[in-house]
Amino acid sequence: MTLHCPPERIEAQIAQWRTESPEPICAYLYDLQALQQHVRWMREALPDGCELYYAAKANPEAPVLQTVAPWVDGFEAASGGELRWLHQQQADHPLLFGGPGKLDSELALAASLPCCTLHVESLGELARLASIAERGGRPVPIFLRMNIAVPGVGDTRLMMGGKPTPFGMDEQDLPQAVAILREHPALRLEGFHFHLMSHQKDALMQLALVRAYLDIAQRWKAAYGLDIGTVNAGGGFGVDYAEPSASFDWLRFCTGLREVLRQHAHGLKLRFEPGRYVSVACGWYAMEVIDIKRSHGEYFAVARGGTHHFRTPPAQGHDHPFRILRGQRAAAIENERVTLVGQLCTPKDVLARAQPVEALAIGDCLLFPLAGAYAWNISHQNFLMHPAPRMAFLEARTALHAANAA
Repeated sequence: MTLHCPPERIEAQIAQWRTESPEPICAYLYDLQALQQHVRWMREALPDGCELYYAAKANPEAPVLQTVAPWVDGFEAASGGELRWLHQQQADHPLLFGGPGKLDSELALAASLPCCTLHVESLGELARLASIAERGGRPVPIFLRMNIAVPGVGDTRLMMGGKPTPFGMDEQDLPQAVAILREHPALRLEGFHFHLMSHQKDALMQLALVRAYLDIAQRWKAAYGLDIGTVNAGGGFGVDYAEPSASFDWLRFCTGLREVLRQHAHGLKLRFEPGRYVSVACGWYAMEVIDIKRSHGEYFAVARGGTHHFRTPPAQGHDHPFRILRGQRAAAIENERVTLVGQLCTPKDVLARAQPVEALAIGDCLLFPLAGAYAWNISHQNFLMHPAPRMAFLEARTALHAANAA
């Protein structure tokens, strides 16, 4: 994974904003051209027999959805709100609806949408959906999300299965689930959904997981006489924020996937639904330095914005990489280590700690890459009632389209 966004495009947008307002810059900038290139590259690398969906929870901004739409088979929603938004924005694309704790009203909405498939997380949810589907009078396609243990695979910081979690059903629940399905023909089982870990950076381990998913699906298909056609292997392809080149090796994975499909698919299709890996590199978060101070021997740069806009660094527990876009002023500090913070009244509002900088002045912009996923949309945006950042979507050609957040 590389950082595609050309600095000159960012500089041009920031320079334009400076002519429009004297207020310090605080903004998200999304390079839709880089996003388009990346998702197209991902799609073209996938072997035949695979589908690619985009998990909108990573970044559901309308221009992002529009950019990836030509290269994906559909979109995945993890809440009723996301489902409504995706249906509004991408009505012609198939939708997947997963996640625990679905309300009956959300199940009914999903069941009413002709191009929506539900991922069922529990026996209780399956029974509720069966009643809703019978009242609806038409077949509802579903996947059963299963929480299985795969011996020999490692661990990640975000384990979604293979241990006690709120996600999916245990294998011991499958006989009862199959019995419910046979009693309720309004539910149409299309496959199984497995997603055991997120932030997984090992392509070989991911291939081992996919092999296990296919093998167990084949075993269940034979044991229960099921007519299924697809295995959803989830997403979870890891991003290394400190060293992007150490992120998940998509090409190596896709190359190995061809042999996995040949030996284990036996007519089953594979479906993937990544989010972070698709959109993370298209986004940049910009903060203008408004104060530089020294406290107990350490330098702090206070910038407009903070973790209420860009929660990724504390959420991931790392010092986020950054670049400095120098302004007009002479450097206030040179060749020092500086901690980059925002405007919040909490010591947790830190984006990068004790980082070396060659030169820094008030008015400089701090540019944080890899801000295109799980960034603005996971942040505690209303804390202290600071205004929202500006938003700019750098179009896939040369024009710049900017919109101010309210």
